[in-house]
Amino acid sequence: MSKNIITIDCYLEPATQTRIANLCGPFDDNLKQIERRMGVEIRYRNNLFQVIGRPEIAKPVSDMLRELYVETQPVKGIAQDIEPQQVHLAIEGCKALEQAVEGTRGKEVYIKTRKGVIKPRNPNQQEYVANIHHHDITFGVGPAGTGKTYLAVACAIDALERQEVRRILLTRPAVEAGEKLGFLPGDLSQKVDPYLRPLYDALFEMLGFEKVERLIEKNVIEVAPLAYMRGRTLNDAFIILDESQNTTAEQMKMFLTRIGFNSKAIITGDITQVDLPRHVTSGLRQAIEVLSELDSISFNFFQSGDIVRHQVVSKVVDAYQRYDDSQERLKAEKKAQQQALDALNEQSNDRP
Repeated sequence: MSKNIITIDCYLEPATQTRIANLCGPFDDNLKQIERRMGVEIRYRNNLFQVIGRPEIAKPVSDMLRELYVETQPVKGIAQDIEPQQVHLAIEGCKALEQAVEGTRGKEVYIKTRKGVIKPRNPNQQEYVANIHHHDITFGVGPAGTGKTYLAVACAIDALERQEVRRILLTRPAVEAGEKLGFLPGDLSQKVDPYLRPLYDALFEMLGFEKVERLIEKNVIEVAPLAYMRGRTLNDAFIILDESQNTTAEQMKMFLTRIGFNSKAIITGDITQVDLPRHVTSGLRQAIEVLSELDSISFNFFQSGDIVRHQVVSKVVDAYQRYDDSQERLKAEKKAQQQALDALNEQSNDRP
């Protein structure tokens, strides 16, 4: 075992099987949440719990287990359950959480799926995946082809197969890019499916068609338009909002407030490809301004150099960026000229 890893024994007294079961949660979900968030391993047999991790993390986690065990004390003879939100609040209050996150920075990360291991291809992708592991809300912003959605889906599948979450929810705003949704054939579900096709494609590639279909039938994987999120609270879920540049400010706020306990949300989008009407503010752009200073939310900005598709795609993105920049300069120059003319006109009108 590495010199930087220790094992701390933690005996929970008095030893009561019902209280121990309530602490661990159904299928040990509470312990898994602590392991994922704190970067430790927890083993137990009867009332002996072992916390395996770095010294500065393992000791606070063992103390956390003792504190949570106290909360299982019987009331009127009935041992109290430990709910996921109690575990969440205990972790948030643990001073070692930030150290747990920082201790894994810079290390190589990878994602396991049944189709093999997926590794980030560049430093920005590496940081993006690390942030997904360590933050409840992660934004991936950048041009097409940088792996934002693909890596998010891979992380979701990895979390599901390691039983860190109970379900995956994939959503997109049903906004037309020049076409009209109403003219597509079929019912609402069939109309919306083409907008969600990139999410299906990533799922099929990583899990296989039959596996995905079975999970969708069991509602373990749900693919739905953003409008279906209103009024829901999503616990124990890995939620991906794709094409978020096409959300309105109200829709983005609605989505972010759907996130429940033991859930993660990944928001991906490209602010250079907004398909909303000109007078409507993009929810993604506003979220970057409003939420950028919150430590619990990570923002990852990809550039054309991070594109992992055909090299011509990177050149296309750069060409459009240069064009947009030149148009902005022209607008600024025209505005300055107009302001100068207006100032001259005011001066001439003021003369007797």
